[in-house]
Amino acid sequence: MFVWPEAQTQFISEVVQSAPSDTSLYFVFQGNEILLRFDPQGQWQPLSTLADDFDKQKTQQHFMGRLAGVDCFAVETDLVNEKKGNLRMLAGKTDNLMFSIAGRATQILDWYRTHQFCGRCGIKAVSHKVDRAMVCPECKIHSYPRLSPSIITLVHDKNRILLARNHMFPKGMYSTLAGFVEPGESIEETLCREVKEEVGVNVAKLEYLGSQPWPFPNSLMLGFLAEYESGDIVLQEEEIADAQWFDVADLPDIPGKVAISRWIIDTYLERMGIDV
Repeated sequence: MFVWPEAQTQFISEVVQSAPSDTSLYFVFQGNEILLRFDPQGQWQPLSTLADDFDKQKTQQHFMGRLAGVDCFAVETDLVNEKKGNLRMLAGKTDNLMFSIAGRATQILDWYRTHQFCGRCGIKAVSHKVDRAMVCPECKIHSYPRLSPSIITLVHDKNRILLARNHMFPKGMYSTLAGFVEPGESIEETLCREVKEEVGVNVAKLEYLGSQPWPFPNSLMLGFLAEYESGDIVLQEEEIADAQWFDVADLPDIPGKVAISRWIIDTYLERMGIDV
């Protein structure tokens, strides 16, 4: 059975703040970079208070919901002389739940920043009163935060798994195969097409494991296992730098545990009796 690293039931998503809680958490960004502040143990934490200088510099703020009864806000400011960095820098330096909420924050901020005007007539859009949506006063078009569904799959063949690396991966890093759903496709069709396009092999016996929102920038990753059926590795060279079969007991560098790709790999390794 697929077991998630952490239950994420503590966070309750809301759009309208009914009554302020006594405490709040602020996920502060400048553009797509998050404010980096760490506790004495080196773990990243959101702000518990929004200092006056941040409050004066903020360009947008959104109530996201509650974490164990604590209000959570996504905030964008024009930060000056503050350490900030890509959201990926939080990997391994905060728990998966906090990483997920930070990812939610950056997606909401990016959506609001890029949907200020109607895509049909160009009129200034306004915020919906109760939904997470921007509304055109003229056309009445509702623009919700965009999600791009994609598959991510581990191709396996008994005691070996097929891993690949794209041209942007760190040196020596390999991972599972992934790709976006195209209009008119089912998830299963996407998986078979992407695997065939990227590495040239055919797969069968697809098994859905779970999903993860992935805020780079707005993906919803749908995780699968897929059994190798036939074909030799043929790379889609403009995207894939290398792909190889690896023995489950002798793997290369793989992603950290914050990523669904690692959860999928670990699930298969456990089934094969490998400690993870």
